[in-house]
Amino acid sequence: MRIKKGIFITFEGIEGSGKSTQTGLFCKLLEREGVDFVKTAEPGGTPIGEKIRNILLSVEHTHMTSKTELLLYAASRAQHVEKVIRPALEKGQVVVCDRFSDSTLAYQGYGRGINRDLIMRLNNVCTDGIMPDLTFLLDMDVEAGLARNRSANKVDRLELEGVEFHRKVREGYLAIAGDDSGRVRLIDSSGGIEEVSSVIKDEFMNFLMTGNYVV
Repeated sequence: MRIKKGIFITFEGIEGSGKSTQTGLFCKLLEREGVDFVKTAEPGGTPIGEKIRNILLSVEHTHMTSKTELLLYAASRAQHVEKVIRPALEKGQVVVCDRFSDSTLAYQGYGRGINRDLIMRLNNVCTDGIMPDLTFLLDMDVEAGLARNRSANKVDRLELEGVEFHRKVREGYLAIAGDDSGRVRLIDSSGGIEEVSSVIKDEFMNFLMTGNYVV
């Protein structure tokens, strides 16, 4: 498969929605199809970003303020866009990113209650206006997602938040999907891994065909 130009694809979702698993499976699909792609993630994606990620997710930093959290995510994203995402897109590569600016709006905006217009303005500064062309939003019941992570012994600072916080995050994601249905594809991730992966593949192929991205 030959892609005409760089495409920016993101995976989003609440804790335990299978986002990282599906990102990996999607990249394997691209690899099988011979697509030139870059796989990355937020927070992180660069040496500086990884250091910021460690600060953000450490359970030792439960005292972190919401504004500090927001600005650390923004700093990581600014570095990520400048050093990884923009150069790859300019080369015509497909960029696949596990979380991006939608996460900030959902977690810090809807979850923390920080002014959403402020978050969007800050995101524009960090990204220079770069937005995903396609976003897969993996959605499922909050309690079920948190239970998945507990069974996998996955714990970080955000996962220690109460259920109500994560419900607000999910509500935020659903609002984002409703506001930008052309970009965001809502995927029910409560089913089996292969079942969800198949749905994502079909959505991606439809995106390529209707957007005339394939040579």
